[in-house]
Amino acid sequence: MSDSDAMCSAWRKPPSRYLEERPPRFRLPERPRSLYLTMRDGCRLAADIYLPLGETPVGGFPTILILTPYYRRFALREGASPTTDPSPNAGKYRDFFVPRGYALVVVDVRGTGASFGTRDSFRSPVEREDYREIADWIVAQPWSKGIIGSTGISYLGAAACFLASTGHKAVKAIAPLFAVWNTYADHLYPGGVLLNNLARTYDELMIGLDHDRRDILARQPYFSNPDFAGPQPVDEDVDGSLCRAAVREHLANFHMPDFISEFQFADSRLPYDEAFGAFSFSPYHYAESIDPDVAIYSISGWMDGAGFSNGSIARYLSLPNKKQHLLLGPWDHGARTNVSPWRKSVQPEFNVLAEVLRFFDHYLMGLDTGLQHESPIHYFCLHEEQWREATSWPPIEDSKIFYLSASGALSAAIGSPGEDIYRVDFTVGTGSLTRHERLSAIDTSEYYTDWQGRDERMLSYTSPPLEEKVEIAGHPVVDLWLKSSERDAVLHIYLSEVEADGTVRYVTEGVLRALHRKEAEPQRFQKWTWPFRDFSRANAEPLTPGEPARMRFALLPTAWVFQRGSRIRMSIAGADCDHYVQLPHGRPPVLGIQRGGRMASALTLPWRQGGIQSKTRGKP
Repeated sequence: MSDSDAMCSAWRKPPSRYLEERPPRFRLPERPRSLYLTMRDGCRLAADIYLPLGETPVGGFPTILILTPYYRRFALREGASPTTDPSPNAGKYRDFFVPRGYALVVVDVRGTGASFGTRDSFRSPVEREDYREIADWIVAQPWSKGIIGSTGISYLGAAACFLASTGHKAVKAIAPLFAVWNTYADHLYPGGVLLNNLARTYDELMIGLDHDRRDILARQPYFSNPDFAGPQPVDEDVDGSLCRAAVREHLANFHMPDFISEFQFADSRLPYDEAFGAFSFSPYHYAESIDPDVAIYSISGWMDGAGFSNGSIARYLSLPNKKQHLLLGPWDHGARTNVSPWRKSVQPEFNVLAEVLRFFDHYLMGLDTGLQHESPIHYFCLHEEQWREATSWPPIEDSKIFYLSASGALSAAIGSPGEDIYRVDFTVGTGSLTRHERLSAIDTSEYYTDWQGRDERMLSYTSPPLEEKVEIAGHPVVDLWLKSSERDAVLHIYLSEVEADGTVRYVTEGVLRALHRKEAEPQRFQKWTWPFRDFSRANAEPLTPGEPARMRFALLPTAWVFQRGSRIRMSIAGADCDHYVQLPHGRPPVLGIQRGGRMASALTLPWRQGGIQSKTRGKP
């Protein structure tokens, strides 16, 4: 099946049809104008400017600003193929928006590409202030309408949030795509547990880019084209000497494995800079400065890393902005792949940029897009293979509780008190076909096709067969009571569908370090509808060996239909050696999972019995 939006009931006018009615009306320039923008401290940032060719509208063009650490443009080697695109990162925005009447400005952020300076963080307050000055420069140009939007995937999407948080009056709309809200919890320390390979693979990628190490980039699937020859110098830098000088400055950039180890807790500070904490590189920290009139479109996918979908949902819930939209599809990070086991093709058919175009047309150009008639939330339901619309999150308010019971059962009623012993095996993992690989720049297109049998080394609880199909949409929540032989432990929880023929399908997962089990009141700009914790040192509490402790936390959100005759399975592990660090180090705990009685461990699912009747909507 397909993730296409055509002929479905979720939209009054599907994005694909809007795109058909919005053909290009301008020509692309053969090459951009390129120059240095000088910041307040003298640092020069490299920028490409693409202007639509054709009749300039009265008042100028609205601008889409792309802020990237991944090269605004590559130089190409002599004899390069004429089909090689020098902008693999920004080219899609150039080709999509400029012919439809938007100016596009693409900037190498400080310490990257052909820009001067050094990076002191994975996004930082210094970089955020650059964005304000870049916006000042844009609105001062004769071709500018004085209106700015920003978008991009991952780092670029979070940068769009940083731009909006400068409070610059020209910024009217942002579309953060597959982007975090809380970098600590959504990206690097899900559940308070450090991902064991992500910092290393990110650092290798950035050394390849920032140091112009083409031998390293040759091993990176996104930048391995042999035609690429380092960052493209700006127009004035005819001999490339300025670009080479900029790259020399990049040698002093931070290194992610060393940097992120400074932030073992979400309230950790740099020992040499008390003002700089883990919050300093998170968009939520600056949310108070986002003008409430800014329009925001948050887009993510069900397999978007270990928390990026949480970031999109939390952004939508946390901000007071009235002009907000949320889209969650059957995608991995960046929507490079349709992750559904029932997909018709690996390549998604849904055009994310068509929806972003409609959004920008509505809020930056003031066109009659019909967006005001659409529901603010759209999400794709897996195993039903349908798009849904909703007016609030979570889209399903009803829930059903399953209790952990004897003999590995998930039951509707609380059973007699008991305990199941699980000896944590630090060699248990989830393999290399998971939601995590894409974030490590691994070009994967298969997801959990090897899941069958992986739960055999876990402690599992399974429901009776379902009498009719059931839709879940939102965050499953586990509420577990456990005893541990050690003063710390990690719970990795997996939700699966066991189909009538015995096929086991991965649905979603969640993780929590026991040290961070204490819940807290949601913070002002981190309004979760699932159990909240701040991952602070102040609220961290070791376990007391042998004493029961409660761990209540959410699995990653999903929308999934369990079929009639299928069973629901929850599996517990104490490690994922393929993706998370081992905790406690060298001390595999023995866990006692409590069930029944006063310590009735449970799984709560958002629950819609029977799902939604399939409908289609044709063209009016």
